[in-house]
Amino acid sequence: MGSSITRILFVCHGNICRSPMAEYVLKELVREKGMEDVFQIDSAATSCEELGNPLYPPAQRVLQAHGIPFGKRRARRFRKEEYSFWDLIVCMDRNNVRNLSFIAPDPEEKVRLLMDFAGEEGREVADPWWTGNFDATWEDVLAGCRGLLDFLLKEGSGKE
Repeated sequence: MGSSITRILFVCHGNICRSPMAEYVLKELVREKGMEDVFQIDSAATSCEELGNPLYPPAQRVLQAHGIPFGKRRARRFRKEEYSFWDLIVCMDRNNVRNLSFIAPDPEEKVRLLMDFAGEEGREVADPWWTGNFDATWEDVLAGCRGLLDFLLKEGSGKE
């Protein structure tokens, strides 16, 4: 991944549940390794539906229950011009990948599904907005972020 800082963006539909959960989980995993200066981590939506809204309260509760700190944030939408900034764009489901492709093409093949990093190629993180099961989403996000960090650390070992 090109620079000394690896830039990771998580993407979901509204940017109030899954992608910010993944953002904060990966930030905590990175912090635990003392590597905050090596990674830049953020999240965004593919839709405009939740723009400006805070992290959804049930998502906040799950993060709090697992000791994951999070800050005040507002949902934002991915912008075409930011594609080149990110080294890896990690989506929660195939609809996110498809919707992202309408915003920006992926010529560098940066777009991946989170669960690919958990060894579950092609599996999606269910949207707790619809399922109501934030614990299942937590389990997926945690497994995906752990796998992603392992992947990044192996990738990064070849950095200049």
